[in-house]
Amino acid sequence: MDVKAVLIRLKPDTSTQVAEWQERILQLKAQAIDSIRHEGIEIESWFQVQIAGEHYLLAYIRSDDIARAEAVGAQSTLEVDVVHRQFKQDAWDRSGMIECELLVDLHA
Repeated sequence: MDVKAVLIRLKPDTSTQVAEWQERILQLKAQAIDSIRHEGIEIESWFQVQIAGEHYLLAYIRSDDIARAEAVGAQSTLEVDVVHRQFKQDAWDRSGMIECELLVDLHA
């Protein structure tokens, strides 16, 4: 089982885009669940974090094969995946991505 967490710095003044992305993903929740199921993702969670005045997203993913999941998601034509890719392009500061190191992973 692969586990991944990443801290993603957001571009300045993107709070409206974050809210719109969240609302759209929730509107398309059934499709989003189908999408992650197709990608082989067991859990995908998103958190918003503010550190020293900068805004970040924290993404957590659990999958049998995260590399495969990312490849499948990148090719998806589902509306939810198109919305997510556009949000990444518009709001993420790719130079501010921090991979988190897994220290302990417990599950029952």
